Amino acid sequence: MPKTDELLDVTEAVAPATVHPPERRRRLPRRPAPTTAVVTVLGLAVCALLLSGTPWLNGPAVAAWRTVCLAITVQALPFLLLGTALSGAINAFVPADLFTKVLPRRAVLAVPVAGLAGAVLPGCECASVPVANSLIRRGVTPAAAFAFLLSAPAINPIVLTATAVAFPGSPAMVLARLLASLATAAVMGWLWLWLGRAEWLRPVVRHTGHQHGHSRFTEFRLGFQHDFLHAGGFLVLGAMAAATFNVTVPRSVLDTFSGSPWLSVLFLAALAVVLAVCSEADAFVAASLTGFSPTARLAFMVVGPMVDLKLIALQAGTFGRAFAVRFSTATTVVAVAASVLIGGALL
Repeated sequence: MPKTDELLDVTEAVAPATVHPPERRRRLPRRPAPTTAVVTVLGLAVCALLLSGTPWLNGPAVAAWRTVCLAITVQALPFLLLGTALSGAINAFVPADLFTKVLPRRAVLAVPVAGLAGAVLPGCECASVPVANSLIRRGVTPAAAFAFLLSAPAINPIVLTATAVAFPGSPAMVLARLLASLATAAVMGWLWLWLGRAEWLRPVVRHTGHQHGHSRFTEFRLGFQHDFLHAGGFLVLGAMAAATFNVTVPRSVLDTFSGSPWLSVLFLAALAVVLAVCSEADAFVAASLTGFSPTARLAFMVVGPMVDLKLIALQAGTFGRAFAVRFSTATTVVAVAASVLIGGALL
């Protein structure tokens, strides 16, 4: 009888362990399914309307909207692929404690170091969101991950080279963009350390690290597939919103704001948010806005890679809407202030 009781106790202790993990594995990939389904249905509905042959859908405004939306999506898609592939590789192949060993242990010092690390990754803002999410999952403090998220698309070598080409003979513009972007990333990281709350941050549930029984390539595939499908839907929504602004706002509005130094800075900062131009191409757009002051154009280039419609959508889908609203608003304010201060001193 004692042996029978022992067997019953062992059976009761083992049963939960053999039942619960498979249920969790089945639920994990399904968490983002409702959002992905909504985005997919919306995209199919828009495509069906555009291809239906309805006369008013063939007008110039709709054709322009279609072109801009497609251009933004195609422009950002390669960098989103790069970012999700890098995120999946970090998740599957990089040891979990590597980043915590490389970065300073004190979070205050880890923030500027992570910001400087953004200079070595040639990527767009679409790539930085899944990478930052993967860094947080690997144990990096969120403040440092957010500093990297903001700096990587703004100060990498490709962006700075494009800025130098777009503004020939003006090295001060390149230096101003570097300093203002790096200052914004560091300040936002420190602000998160000071004011950030854990309940604002809701990272999506995903495969994290190497799991027993799975090959590392399987983990890479699962992580890449999850991140790309999830972030890609929000990229499309952001591109639709940016295209809508491009079509509905007349060009004459630009001339109205260019005469005022302060209004021009605020207007170009807002324009950068809604145009959602990729950071590798925004310098050429800024250079074409010859009616605006150099400081206003600097604000356009500093705000754009850090806050735009598609990036806000990606952040909301990855970290949650509560985070995206607060973080994007604060980043815009800090980026404009840094552009005015540094642009006023150097330009």
